[in-house]
Amino acid sequence: MDAVFRRRSSRKTGSPRRSHQWGSGMRTRLGCLSHKTDSCSDFSAILLEKPSRALKRLTKEEATKWALSFDLLLSHKYGRAVFRAFLKTEFSDENLEFWIACEEYKKTRSASKLPSKANRIYQEFIDVQAPREVNIDFQTRELTKSNLSEATPNCFDQAQARVRSLMEKDSYPRFIRSKIYADVLSHTQRRPS
Repeated sequence: MDAVFRRRSSRKTGSPRRSHQWGSGMRTRLGCLSHKTDSCSDFSAILLEKPSRALKRLTKEEATKWALSFDLLLSHKYGRAVFRAFLKTEFSDENLEFWIACEEYKKTRSASKLPSKANRIYQEFIDVQAPREVNIDFQTRELTKSNLSEATPNCFDQAQARVRSLMEKDSYPRFIRSKIYADVLSHTQRRPS
């Protein structure tokens, strides 16, 4: 039986030894790409290299509050910017971009503009072929798709809640432990009062 397996695997992939070596090397390379890191030194250097006016006005107390509540982080303009930079290092900034797009969508006053805006958000973030597809379950995707037939300010509520929950439970704890957040805190500490 073992000999049969070896013959089959060598027919499919060449020598078992060579494919194993190639496979482990490729796994290592892919592992580096998909590894979610707590160290974001390349982005924190860029972020703090040319501090914006918001960073110059940011107090230690404001930045410290981001660790107390995900809502406080999302409600602070500069907090969202720092969190976005962190999410880019994890290749998941589409989650925050979708959440922000939904928040802006809810503010649309003209009912006639809702369908076109909803379709743009759906095409960019929800559709299975979306360029910045967010990670949501099939039922939520289907519900959101059906909500587009009568676009209301709340048609993305369930999808937005799922994505928000994913960020809060998964990315947010790593952000609080990240170098990028530590750098922002230390920058506010060094600033003269």
